[in-house]
Amino acid sequence: MNAFLDVAVEAAREAGAILLADYDRPKRISYKGEVDLVTESDKRSEAVVVARLRNHFPHHAIVAEEGGEQDINGTAGARYRWHVDPLDGTTNFAHGYPCFAVSIGLLEEGEPLVGVIFNPISAELFTSVRGEGAYLNQKRIYVSPVETLSKGLVATGFPVHKVRTSTNIRYYWEFTVRSHGVRRDGSAALDLCSVACGRFDGFWEFGLKSWDTAAGMLLVQEAGGRVTDLSGRPYRPGDREILASNGRIHAEMQQVAADIVEVAAKHEP
Repeated sequence: MNAFLDVAVEAAREAGAILLADYDRPKRISYKGEVDLVTESDKRSEAVVVARLRNHFPHHAIVAEEGGEQDINGTAGARYRWHVDPLDGTTNFAHGYPCFAVSIGLLEEGEPLVGVIFNPISAELFTSVRGEGAYLNQKRIYVSPVETLSKGLVATGFPVHKVRTSTNIRYYWEFTVRSHGVRRDGSAALDLCSVACGRFDGFWEFGLKSWDTAAGMLLVQEAGGRVTDLSGRPYRPGDREILASNGRIHAEMQQVAADIVEVAAKHEP
């Protein structure tokens, strides 16, 4: 097995064990801003992941959610850069909703190389290495065969802040009436996993950070899907918008997005 993958899997499982142990306990919650909450479990999970990565790869850069967007390993300009979300779905976790995960992605000179996402509630471990396929609990996975948006189940997410001003509500409405349904589960990492294994046929969202998507985008690509921005341009972790799909309904989802932009432009003063 890929040495990078080995370490990422070990780190994800160790962090997941912390989250699972804390899940039924009273949560100690603080806030980053008015509504963006963080638990002690986020911090403990991140600490074990970062410690393991530092121990094995001292010259790699590490960007982790609770450590901020800066490189917390002091290796700016490194060829390899880890993007860590120690608890993707913190709001779910804090409210006892069983939809959250540890997400660890490795980029090599900006390109996804390794992706690991672990759901401690279901014990589902999603893994991928560039060029080697995507796996769920070591079984190969593929995107869905759905050919049209009208028969597709898609997903999205909304920010915990500035919800009233989010443009995504227009997209949510249009995709709802044009698809078989839209789900909003509160974990972008797991949404991308669901696209990779065929549970969802597409996913879009705005304002995600690199640690939200670095692992999941590789899973989708290695499972045979496609990841771009809403206009079809190449996506890079941390870009403002993401569109991931089974590839078959990608152009149709892009057209929906284009239609929304066109209508909005006509109504601008």
